[in-house]
Amino acid sequence: MNKNFGVYIHIPFCKSKCPYCDFYSSRGSEADFDDYTNLLVDKIAMWGNKLKRNVSGIYIGGGTPSLLGEKRLCKIIEATQNCFLPNDDCEITVEVNPESGKKMDFAMLKNYGINRISVGLQSSNKKELATLGRLHSADAARKTCENAIKGGIDNISLDLMMGIPHQSIDTLKKSIEFCRDCNVKHISSYILKIEEGTWFYNHQNKLVLPDDDLQAGMYLFAVDYLSKLGYKQYEISNFAVPGFESRHNINYWKCGEYIGIGPSAYSFVNCVRFHYSRNLSDFQNDDIISDGVGGDEEEFIMLSLRLTSGLNFSEYKKRYNRDFPSDLLKKINLYVKNGFMEISDDSIRFTPKGYLVSNTILSELI
Repeated sequence: MNKNFGVYIHIPFCKSKCPYCDFYSSRGSEADFDDYTNLLVDKIAMWGNKLKRNVSGIYIGGGTPSLLGEKRLCKIIEATQNCFLPNDDCEITVEVNPESGKKMDFAMLKNYGINRISVGLQSSNKKELATLGRLHSADAARKTCENAIKGGIDNISLDLMMGIPHQSIDTLKKSIEFCRDCNVKHISSYILKIEEGTWFYNHQNKLVLPDDDLQAGMYLFAVDYLSKLGYKQYEISNFAVPGFESRHNINYWKCGEYIGIGPSAYSFVNCVRFHYSRNLSDFQNDDIISDGVGGDEEEFIMLSLRLTSGLNFSEYKKRYNRDFPSDLLKKINLYVKNGFMEISDDSIRFTPKGYLVSNTILSELI
């Protein structure tokens, strides 16, 4: 049995809704938090009993998981560890909001096996944070990182956003330097996407967004500057000190399997994809929506090319029992000539410039 199996647990609560966010979340009371924690424990037991899988990564995301507090989070992690079969080096991540995180008892989380946190910084610039509707300050994020390190968790990731209204390369540079000064091991830096149904989407005419050229310049600057600071890019939007790449996410991009538990959570188990709707009662009632068979060749190509290591021809042949298609290689060579992709004897990959138009290229390739 493949030991690379992930567990994702969704916490659907936030203090307020950020204007750019389309993830499923709502406000909740302490009673709601208790009820949902107990519901999760039951669902974790159900899936653990069904699957009996070794687990390489557990990820609690949201929403705002840290709203639940340490005791509930530990209860969820303990249930997951008891009901699945975590590897000795299992990576256990919890997403933490800077405001709630600066007061958390990270030593308690560490004692229950949590060894990685992901902190939603987005920017260190006060004006940009206000534009994004974030309720925290950069100082709160710094204190959260310091608090986590004191509690024994030094594998910390910070989220950074590019393409924020009024953002410049200079303010992005300062946000990157802020992350470095927090001594974090991992940075997720991604371009703001205006999602349908969000406040940003409904008020686009009021937003002063960087144009496409400036967004591209920000991305290429971030790739270069993060590398100079010791954060090696390993995926389109992810950078890490070598050895601290997110195992849970790499499993996803390697077309590995995982179970998603919670409303709006997606799963890929036994070559089948399925998900829960964005509805708490559907989750309670185990109403699951099938997304069909997953892990085919096109999906493997698309996900593998998100990684800077690219798609390995030997892995492809081992997985699908045939050589990489020659007609695709001919198409890829055109992008190689224009500097969007690179090819070697054993793999193909995007260049940083290619990542900026990767969706377009992938749609033309597959």
